[in-house]
Amino acid sequence: MKNISIEELKEKAIEMRQTALTMIHKAQSGHPGGSLSAADIMTALYFKEMNIDPKNPNYEDRDRFVLSKGHVCPIQYSALALLGYVPYETIYTLREYGSPFQGHPDMKKCPGIDISTGSLGQGLSCGVGMAIAGKRDEKDYRVFSLVGDGECQEGQIWEAAQSAAKYQLDNLVVFVDNNRLQIDGFCDEIMPLQDVEKKFEAFGFETKRINGHSMEDIVETLDEIRELKNGKPKCIVLDTVKGKGVSYMEDIAEWHGVAPNDEEYQQAMEELAGGLK
Repeated sequence: MKNISIEELKEKAIEMRQTALTMIHKAQSGHPGGSLSAADIMTALYFKEMNIDPKNPNYEDRDRFVLSKGHVCPIQYSALALLGYVPYETIYTLREYGSPFQGHPDMKKCPGIDISTGSLGQGLSCGVGMAIAGKRDEKDYRVFSLVGDGECQEGQIWEAAQSAAKYQLDNLVVFVDNNRLQIDGFCDEIMPLQDVEKKFEAFGFETKRINGHSMEDIVETLDEIRELKNGKPKCIVLDTVKGKGVSYMEDIAEWHGVAPNDEEYQQAMEELAGGLK
């Protein structure tokens, strides 16, 4: 855990959002909506909570992170670039041939990526496997996984959840980016999830639901669960807004996977710089 204030984290989250949008705008390809909704939790994890070392990305005792909703990789790439895993100018190569920043995270191309992801529903299973390995090897590292609410429509998510409970993986923390939207519209209209917090609780998880854009709530929750060794995996449901921080993107399904044009990009950068709430 790193010594950084709440206000510094809030400023870093703005920088994270701006960096992700810059990538997507330059590439004219990518997924801005979910990147922006996940920005606050990603900022707290990478800049405060996780035990990681940009100078030694693969050291054995590091915490692991699995971006199960791999299409929002621009927000993860933003953290890796800002922390120095790769040169910052790499942000201008998103989705280019030979770039470490591909359209989905690739552990063979990009330092700091613990597992390649992209096919929705599969990442949490990888996280469960990592957590089992940590337990069996008697390691202290933790495994963090970010899944989408639309992704929770996949059956494999719940198979992984059952396994996490069976093996008492209290070294596993699952975050659900509950922004209520997926590529085709509102989740409740496409395949209702009911109460995802209660579902994870029924599967044996220690659960909590928080405001996913309140850095105070995020940090407080991370503090609460850090040393919670009760044999239960953890699930934190983050109530978020797709496209958070950019007025014309917020709560709009069409911004799931569309890059802003020059005028839209300029407006987004100005709104983010102003700390739009």
